Amino acid sequence: MTEVTHSVQAPKKVGFVSLGCPKALTDSELILTRLSAEGYQTSKTFEGADLVIVNTCGFIDDAVKESLDTISDALRENGRVIVTGCLGARQEEGENLIKKTHPKVLAVTGPHATDEVMGFVHEHLPMEHQPFLDLLPSSPSSVGIKLTPKHYAYLKISEGCNHRCTFCIIPSMRGDLVSRPIGDVLEEAKVLFENGVKELLVISQDTSAYGVDVKYQTGFWNGRPIKTRTLELVRELGELAQEHGAWVRLHYVYPYPTVDHIIPLMASGLVLPYLDIPFQHSHPDVLARMKRPASGERNLERIQTWRAACPDLVIRSTFIAGFPGETEAEFEDLLTFVREAQIDRAGCFAYSPVEGALANDIPGMLSQSEREARQSRFMQVQEEVSTLKLKSRVGQTLQVLVDSVTGGGKSGGIGRSYADAPEIDGLVKLLPPQRVGQRLKTGAFTKATIVGTQGHDLIGQPI
Repeated sequence: MTEVTHSVQAPKKVGFVSLGCPKALTDSELILTRLSAEGYQTSKTFEGADLVIVNTCGFIDDAVKESLDTISDALRENGRVIVTGCLGARQEEGENLIKKTHPKVLAVTGPHATDEVMGFVHEHLPMEHQPFLDLLPSSPSSVGIKLTPKHYAYLKISEGCNHRCTFCIIPSMRGDLVSRPIGDVLEEAKVLFENGVKELLVISQDTSAYGVDVKYQTGFWNGRPIKTRTLELVRELGELAQEHGAWVRLHYVYPYPTVDHIIPLMASGLVLPYLDIPFQHSHPDVLARMKRPASGERNLERIQTWRAACPDLVIRSTFIAGFPGETEAEFEDLLTFVREAQIDRAGCFAYSPVEGALANDIPGMLSQSEREARQSRFMQVQEEVSTLKLKSRVGQTLQVLVDSVTGGGKSGGIGRSYADAPEIDGLVKLLPPQRVGQRLKTGAFTKATIVGTQGHDLIGQPI
């Protein structure tokens, strides 16, 4: 009998670089999952890759520069580059910015374009079909490629945004709000929890607006009708998390009055008492020039009401200093707001003109030096507020999610409390456990008594 042999083709290798925010990261995870399911090998480096994909960011000038520089590096080191992401949708003088800057790229797409990207991969790096070796496509009950550690994951609930803030060009790149079906979101959350995720970070461009585009229509999950709305979604996610001893953390929550109904869920412990709210400013006139949604003049009152209902509430935010036309009095109003609102964590950007943003045409552009000086003054005030709030934690016992350990868990580690989102907030530096035989474990919770502070971080003694 003649033995039939089959030659095995070496897997095609795709280098992948993901830039930008968590929303871009989830786009990257979808593409990587598809690549893996179709048998492509993926890598974070350009070396030895048959093709490179760069997922770009195009929100501010520094992000644009980083994206263009990364594309340049990929072209120089590899030569075969597909570009996707927000910067891929940017136009300059009627031309695609990336094609204009780097005409040798193989293809360019905008954000959340998994099918388009895969189409270009198939065109420029076709995979020979091997029926006995090819991976099966991921089933709805499986977890795709994740770019975060195993114990936490981002859950994107919608794409796009209906607002037209004058400093932002995201809607021109990502389009209007499109909410995911609530059944799909809850099923993904369930699978993530079942696969060991202990912290689910809910993200979108505007989490509070979830379901607005479909008029809060009723969806279905597990045979039950559930309204496509933030309140119902958060409640369901919280109940799922409790079943698995996990956390749910909310990001990009606009301060609409509807948030009032979510605070009791935080006070009861169903979801973390943590809100990531992009206030951007406090003065009504500046907010009007920014075309920000919600009633900015009532934000301080709203925060005070929230904290009365949920004293443990932590608020992190982002602000812009030196927005066009900002007077010294308006900036001082912002500093007063940060002090009175007791914003726990905040980032501040000196206003940066972005190509295509309407704010560039607003009269009263401040000098770069003045914008940066106001940014520095803001951060000084914010640091004073944050430092006092951190010191108030000393003596408290907190639940800490362990992100990493040293000495096999015997020598301490690094973790985060409910007040700290990964990569943007502080840490809890864990001392060696005192109990004999006790070890810290990455991805697990531990109780720790806060014994001190160090900069933006806490020092905790596991108990």
